[in-house]
Amino acid sequence: MKYYLAYGSNLNLIQMFHRCPHARVIGHTSLSDMRLVFRGSKTGSYLTVEPDAASVPCGVFAIQDDDELALDHYEGYPVFYQKQTLHVPEVMAVGTKEVVLRDIDAMIYTMPTDHRLGLPSTYYWKVCKQGYRAFHFALRHLEKALFDSRAGMA
Repeated sequence: MKYYLAYGSNLNLIQMFHRCPHARVIGHTSLSDMRLVFRGSKTGSYLTVEPDAASVPCGVFAIQDDDELALDHYEGYPVFYQKQTLHVPEVMAVGTKEVVLRDIDAMIYTMPTDHRLGLPSTYYWKVCKQGYRAFHFALRHLEKALFDSRAGMA
C-alpha cells in the first residue's frame, strides 16, 4: 500500500474510483509552501503544484500497485507529469481537523514548470470543482489558480 496526494481532477471521487477501484480515501492534508496553477500542452491545461508561499489542499488516498499504474497512465507519467514523494506531517478526516494519520510519505504527480501556463477546459474545471466539494475544500484555491494562470499568460 502507498499513499497518494490528489489536488486536481483525481479529487473527483467518481472518476478516481473508476480509474483506481482499490483506492481508499484516508482524509485530507495541506501542502505548505506550494501553489496551484494550470499548465499544459496543445491538448489542454491541467492543475499542477509548484513551490510558492501559498498552501494547497490535497486529498489523501491509500492505493495499491495496480492503482498506481492506472494513475501513471492517466497522468502521462513520465512524459507529461513527474512523480515525487513528499513527507506529510498530518492527515485529517474529510470535512474535519481530526488527525487520522501522522508522518507519512505520499506520492504526488507534478508537471515540470517548463510547460506553459494555460486555462482549463470547462469540463476539467467542473470535474475539479466537484472534487473540491467532495473533500469540503474552499473553491478559492481553484479560483486563485485560474487567476494566477491567466495573469501569468499575459
